[in-house]
Amino acid sequence: MNEHALPAGRAGNDEGAGRPTREEAEEAVRTLIRWAGDDPRREGLADTPSRVVRAYEDWFAGYRQDPASVLARTFSEIAKYDEMVILKDIPFSSHCEHHMAPIQGKVHVGYLPRKRVVGISKLARLVQAFARRLQIQERLTAEIADALQAELQPLGVAVMIEATHACMTTRGVHAREAVMTTSRMLGIFRENAKTRAEFLAAIGK
Repeated sequence: MNEHALPAGRAGNDEGAGRPTREEAEEAVRTLIRWAGDDPRREGLADTPSRVVRAYEDWFAGYRQDPASVLARTFSEIAKYDEMVILKDIPFSSHCEHHMAPIQGKVHVGYLPRKRVVGISKLARLVQAFARRLQIQERLTAEIADALQAELQPLGVAVMIEATHACMTTRGVHAREAVMTTSRMLGIFRENAKTRAEFLAAIGK
């Protein structure tokens, strides 16, 4: 597994290494339902624990994915293409690691190829592989950019994320219109203001 794509302490573990069983996970949901003040045995909630566990399998599927493998297949026959590649408005959903509340937004990704490009669907898959974990937006931004840089070795990578955080919009300060923006610029996007400005203009910023 690529060391750049899956930082230490971020991988999932199997049941033999301490991961709870499905039954234990469902019982934990019942405990939370009781703590919230309801009865997990009543008709409307009887199947909720199993549904929540299935939802977690989807929401946190990134722990079972190797982001490096998403970028494993690249293409070198690019007819000397030497302009940036940009995929903007990639939708994503994640969950914050502080409150396990939803994070929803969009990712803009750009890179300037050196010799290889990757299929554009792989860029979206890379975003999902990192997003479907417990996250903070800053780290998500860095992980996407660093994985692209490590696997493609381009002249540079640019990643920008715009997202709303339910831990802020639905609780606490209730800042419902607040949108958080983060970015990571590597290589020529960090070194060259003109290249960076071109990327920002292309994504409408």
